[in-house]
Amino acid sequence: MKNAFYLICLLITLNACSQKINNKAVLSDLKELSDDKYEGRKTGTPGNNRAAQFIIDRFKKAGLFSYYADYKQPIEFKNKAGETINGNNIIGYIKGKTDKVMVISAHYDHLGIKNGKIFNGADDDASGVVAVLAYADYFAKHQPNYSMVFAAFDAEEMGLQGSKYFVAHPPVSLRNIAININMDMIAHNDKNELYACGTFQFPHLKPFITSSNHKPNILFGHDDPKTGHDDWTYQSDQGSFYAKNIPFIYFGVEDHKDYHKETDEFQNINQDFFVGSVNTILEIIKNIDKNYVAANRVREDIIMD
Repeated sequence: MKNAFYLICLLITLNACSQKINNKAVLSDLKELSDDKYEGRKTGTPGNNRAAQFIIDRFKKAGLFSYYADYKQPIEFKNKAGETINGNNIIGYIKGKTDKVMVISAHYDHLGIKNGKIFNGADDDASGVVAVLAYADYFAKHQPNYSMVFAAFDAEEMGLQGSKYFVAHPPVSLRNIAININMDMIAHNDKNELYACGTFQFPHLKPFITSSNHKPNILFGHDDPKTGHDDWTYQSDQGSFYAKNIPFIYFGVEDHKDYHKETDEFQNINQDFFVGSVNTILEIIKNIDKNYVAANRVREDIIMD
């Protein structure tokens, strides 16, 4: 009986270790979300609405809870021309073992159609959204310590409008949001380099940014002005969280030849790099979640509610 008990424990352990992201599924999702039928996913367009519905369907399939009707947090803002633009953040969540919240995010909008050309934004940022979907599915099946909010933000390309609206009208108290993990462009790099930004501002998070492999290599920078790199702190949706003094880690790649061009297509990403990025970021999220007490070293009194 004792041997049988040890065998059962071993099988459970091995099964837990083998639980990973479905690599074929994430590639299939990326190909889907960067398809022409979504018309470049520009905020306020039918193509953007179709992309939102794709994300909603996946949230439902994963069994996420919703704060809003059909996962949609409506947003409204003025564009540079003074026109009113309406869009939707797509927000789902799962309850963790604590009330502290990790927001895992990416933006699903892109540039739309220009001069008859569709800007599909496979890397920017269908790649990040697909990762959010994969993590929603994973943590819905494996309860984390943090309560996790999965956010597909709209209107990032129009000035981080979706994430700005989210932190201005949060579905949970900002005091309970311990960290934002944001992903914007994680599928296209020829040098196997993925940057993790935010450890300059929040060095207590750096020990958790480790991976069991080097696919991709995780580099630091683009947040420390002394490095000479461009400062990415406010260049994607993590900037909205940092403006509220909420710690963040942002994963992304340096600009490539297809950045903000109609050639940012599924066939031009680095598939092995993308799959590696999704799995590596999951490992890092799990590191942070496992060590959530140490990762929560945040001065709550400076977080604006």
